[in-house]
Amino acid sequence: MRGCHRGRNPARIAALAAAFAAGGGFEGRSRGRHGGFGGPFGEGGGRRGKRFSGDELRLLVLGLLAQDAPQHGYQLIRSFAERSGDAYSPSPGVLYPLLTLLADMDLIAEQTDEGSARRAYALTAAGKAEVAEKQAEIDTAFARLAAMADQAGRADPAPVRRAMMNLRTAAVQRMTTGSADAETAFSIAEILDEAARKIERL
Repeated sequence: MRGCHRGRNPARIAALAAAFAAGGGFEGRSRGRHGGFGGPFGEGGGRRGKRFSGDELRLLVLGLLAQDAPQHGYQLIRSFAERSGDAYSPSPGVLYPLLTLLADMDLIAEQTDEGSARRAYALTAAGKAEVAEKQAEIDTAFARLAAMADQAGRADPAPVRRAMMNLRTAAVQRMTTGSADAETAFSIAEILDEAARKIERL
């Protein structure tokens, strides 16, 4: 395996950084702070929620590579999922542009492996220096991932999903019987609205 350094392209770096900044904070795919590219940057799949700024995600990636490198994109996504208790992982549409940006900034370098088509990444000397300088912020971001894992372990949504499926089945079955009419629909809606109000008051 050997390193592959990109030539630095200031215009390309500026364009990528601007795109990340315009996107806002990074949302995460759920099953589930470092200087300068924050904001919501969309992605796909699962529940979504704004989890980390662009800067935080950048530091998390650098921190993961500092602990275990080289890694390819899928391994990094899996590392996020493992550390968060499967509560958060960046989508490929978020992670891979970020890896491109970090490589253009000379913070990481592609590692080529004979016989593999996947691109793996490792820290450069500049990346290691960035990690050393930002270690406290990296530790804080990792602590947030650990807190997500703790919360995911304490709040198992399985009983809620089961109850929602039962509720949907009961409502559909009642509305598809021959005796269902407008009054039936209003009664079901009233029951559902009352349940929603009770949940909101929890």
